[in-house]
Amino acid sequence: MLLRRHATMGSFRKFYSGDRLERSAYVVLSRIEAEGPMSIGELADAFCLDTSTLNRQTAAMLRSGLLERIPDPEGGLARKLRITPDGERRLRADREGLVDCLGTTLGDWTREELAAFAALLTRYNTAVERGEGRPWPRRAGSGTAEA
Repeated sequence: MLLRRHATMGSFRKFYSGDRLERSAYVVLSRIEAEGPMSIGELADAFCLDTSTLNRQTAAMLRSGLLERIPDPEGGLARKLRITPDGERRLRADREGLVDCLGTTLGDWTREELAAFAALLTRYNTAVERGEGRPWPRRAGSGTAEA
């Protein structure tokens, strides 16, 4: 709770007060970026949410030009959602902003402390995902906690 609270206050407040993606958009776009185009059903399974919730969230992202619907590249019946170039740009900008805020907050930490913190966050995230049976896709060998 405190980690989330601190992430939305202090040096992060300036970041969140600008033209940033909503949290749900950031998470959905990040998942599609990691896995490639996904259907509403696949997103619902990945986040353990019902399809009506994902329909509302993705409808807003479609209207704002962050996502687009495409035919299933594998020939399935369900249409898939793919990130648009604008969605990629906004996701990248938000991620860079979050990293900058972390840099400000952790600026006086040593490289060793930062590496230990990242390793422990990764371990924590992996343990939670294992417990839920819903691992987050990570690039092979990245070993980093997702922002």
